[in-house]
Amino acid sequence: MSIEESDGEAPATRGRSRKYSQVLGLINQAAIEVFASEGLAGASTQAIADRAGLSKAQLHYYIESKEALYRQILQDILNDWIVVFGFADEAFGPRKVLSDLIHRKMVFSFEHPLRSRIFTAEMMRGAPVLNSMMDTSKQRTDQAAAVIRNWMDQGLMDKADPMLVLFHIWAVTQFYADHATQAAYFRNVAQQGGDEDRRYLIEQVTEFLLKGAGVR
Repeated sequence: MSIEESDGEAPATRGRSRKYSQVLGLINQAAIEVFASEGLAGASTQAIADRAGLSKAQLHYYIESKEALYRQILQDILNDWIVVFGFADEAFGPRKVLSDLIHRKMVFSFEHPLRSRIFTAEMMRGAPVLNSMMDTSKQRTDQAAAVIRNWMDQGLMDKADPMLVLFHIWAVTQFYADHATQAAYFRNVAQQGGDEDRRYLIEQVTEFLLKGAGVR
């Protein structure tokens, strides 16, 4: 039996598939950079093509439109954030679950600041594209708030509005994505920071947020 017959795909076909995926990856990264710096209104397919090293005609072979590409990037961000903001088993308690949440969000902010900024910019203009895409995120957030409320009822945290507790966590951790340059400037460190500095920030933010939430 030949290789083509054994795996159902000829080597030439596999090569084309890999190249197609590689080009899509280049386009996606280029679009993230352009949308993060220019916003949807200011971005152009020519700028995205230039950043990806393609002609405009080549770009349009892979994408339908600037708007469709923007929507796909937002959907990818939402899919990632469903994982980032996911809650572990409630039985682990608020200290572990919230610490893990803060850690994941801070790491995401450090590693994907442009994606975070695209999301923030979309929200700041009223979320015209995201509004129709957030049903799953809303459900997950409601579930997380219910878990926090249960911890409060058990005396494991101070009483507060559980949804606002989540907002406070999001706001503080998001700062390190949206205002990385400002934070680095006032702290006299390199903008990206090293692994040790990132661990320090995660520890400090975690301690501050858990103490503020009255986690036992």
